[in-house]
Amino acid sequence: MNNRLSKCSRFITIFAVWMITSVVQSAGQEVRQIDPQKSTLTVRVYKSGLFSAFAHDHEIKGSITQGSFSESKRTVELAVDARTLKVVDADVSDKDRAEIQETMLGPKVLDSQKFPEIQYRASKIERLRGDKWVIQGDLTLHGQTKPVKVEVEGQNGRYRGSSTISQKEFGIEPVRVAGGTVKVKNEVRIEFEIVGR
Repeated sequence: MNNRLSKCSRFITIFAVWMITSVVQSAGQEVRQIDPQKSTLTVRVYKSGLFSAFAHDHEIKGSITQGSFSESKRTVELAVDARTLKVVDADVSDKDRAEIQETMLGPKVLDSQKFPEIQYRASKIERLRGDKWVIQGDLTLHGQTKPVKVEVEGQNGRYRGSSTISQKEFGIEPVRVAGGTVKVKNEVRIEFEIVGR
């Protein structure tokens, strides 16, 4: 009798350990890491001012260096190294592109040496319909953290989203040249594509 109870007890213990391990493993699989090789960030900066017809809009590309997301847990976290952002304007000379790049990373705009990391962390994720979502979260940029709403569309580990932010809210004064007759708009558009591993 005692032998049977002992065997039964051992079976229950092994079964319980197996169940706990399975639950922990499945829970861990709900959170997916972002693939930095396939995930991208695009920033679009638009011109304004009296002579804006002679200026250029700017397209800036970067990689999402790390992060994770989970549909079931409704979490998103990502980080971008500001120092790796690149101006990819096709309609300017190499010299002008290099100058724009230097200004963007320098103390007048991103000050990327002082504030090397851009972060976004979701605080609330709401499904609108089908594969469309609205994410409320905190964006840390230029040493400032502000709430930012992001619209997202996607499924199966691949998502695209966008948001418009104000440079001034993050302590960045929009760049002006030619005595202020050419400048960039305060609002910039941020677009991203996230792919899970």
